[in-house]
Amino acid sequence: MSELTTILIAGFGVLFLGLSKAGFGGGLGMLTTPICVLAFGMIGKEPTFAIGTLLPLLCLGDAFSLYPYWGKWRLANLKYLLPGVVLGVIVGVHLVGRFSPRQLNLAIGLLAVAFVLFQLAKEKIFAAEGAFAPSHTLGIPCGIGAGITSTFAHGAGPLVAMFLIPQRMPKEIYVGTTVAVFAWVNWIKMPFFAWQGIITRDTLLTGLGYSPLVPLGVWLGVWLNRRFSETLFLRLVYALTFLTGLQLIFDLNLANLLR
Repeated sequence: MSELTTILIAGFGVLFLGLSKAGFGGGLGMLTTPICVLAFGMIGKEPTFAIGTLLPLLCLGDAFSLYPYWGKWRLANLKYLLPGVVLGVIVGVHLVGRFSPRQLNLAIGLLAVAFVLFQLAKEKIFAAEGAFAPSHTLGIPCGIGAGITSTFAHGAGPLVAMFLIPQRMPKEIYVGTTVAVFAWVNWIKMPFFAWQGIITRDTLLTGLGYSPLVPLGVWLGVWLNRRFSETLFLRLVYALTFLTGLQLIFDLNLANLLR
């Protein structure tokens, strides 16, 4: 597999990171990690390389997405979620080092497939009438799960959504709260990733090369939000995420198929 193909596939994944940070297509960012793990794996890089490369880019995306939603959030949710997130990240960074590259691919693939199934079923899951009052009782377990899944695949979305959606917030407040929670989750991970060697000089330099795609993706997401319906676009993205997850689970040797 040529390095140019890897660059193009990973760049495609990073572009979706920017799209998701612009609020276009909830959960689009979940596609980024499986795509980048697949792309960098084609040139012999371990899954942790992709995970470490993406975290600073996620923090960059957070910086862009916080501005338009500044103050449009319910920060009380942070006190319920973040204690669990810290515990989950600590558990996650210790577990990552115990997994082989194949096992990490499997875990990331399963998270990608589970994410798509959650997106398809969440309307039925949260169909009950009425809102619930957030508390530590549910917030800490959700935070722990979010911290672990975010460490493995930057995939905290479903668990955060499980905590936020039943609160029945107005859309803008919900998006702003989600943006604030993800920003905190990503910055919490930074020192732990550096400590465990998941973020290295190599991952930082690689991420720097892809960094212009983050604001480009944010701009594209804003543009698409104003002009297009998300429905068909999301179906295509979920299908791609699902297929990427299956590739990571079953190791179908995609490199040979693309030659």
